[in-house]
Amino acid sequence: MARKIVVTSGKGGVGKTSVLASLGICLAAKGKNVLMIDGDVGLNNLDVVMGMESRVVFDMADAIDGKCHINQALLQEEGSSLYLLPSAHAYSSERITSASFRELIGRIENMFDFILIDCPAGIDGGFHRAVSCCDEALLVTTPHIPAIRDGDKVLAILRSYKLNSINLIVNRIRGDFVVSGKMMSGGEISNVLRCPLIGTVPEDDAVTVYSQLGRIGMNRSASRDAIDMIAGNIVDNTYRLYDVTKGHRGLIGKLKRLMTSRI
Repeated sequence: MARKIVVTSGKGGVGKTSVLASLGICLAAKGKNVLMIDGDVGLNNLDVVMGMESRVVFDMADAIDGKCHINQALLQEEGSSLYLLPSAHAYSSERITSASFRELIGRIENMFDFILIDCPAGIDGGFHRAVSCCDEALLVTTPHIPAIRDGDKVLAILRSYKLNSINLIVNRIRGDFVVSGKMMSGGEISNVLRCPLIGTVPEDDAVTVYSQLGRIGMNRSASRDAIDMIAGNIVDNTYRLYDVTKGHRGLIGKLKRLMTSRI
């Protein structure tokens, strides 16, 4: 039976969907059968991030309403064990209940090793629908006070569910800012939120470029290496962290920071 993991955040704009998509790619690269579900009904964009929007014929709502077999709604990444179940387009969020969502997942969970659910940001009904179907949660935040504060509110609600684990991913960290004391480290944010830190992801311009192109990057990059490490942690139940300050410490790092500050 699949491990069902909800990926959530306190606010939008923290890179939650990009993290989930990259995590799905990395888990599939490790030989796991992975299903990504876009649980953000109405504001869905996981198919866009994956570059699959033009391939969508049936979606979650069609499978729930019996208009298609659920396998017909699944989109497979070419040459990969990664699949996507698109969210409903122009479909009322209220019509997709927690019960129907759980029933839908129950039909196919035995086909996969991991099911990753992209949860709507915030704590409205869509959040509860997604969390109620899962056994584990990943909270994505950035090292910015509003995101950390909203993340703390989400954690309080996540802890009211009987989840097997709740772990933290801190995205878009600037290693040079951490070293110079201008930004909180992942460990400091983990302590503030009282949540285990399973991954830190550095700020990466490549993610922004590929997001604008409508396709999450498959190339090697600092952020990809960091998320690959998170995928390994999830598979092996470990907590190894990517060193976001590498290259920013010592004399060379100090010179880099001085040059950056003068630009």
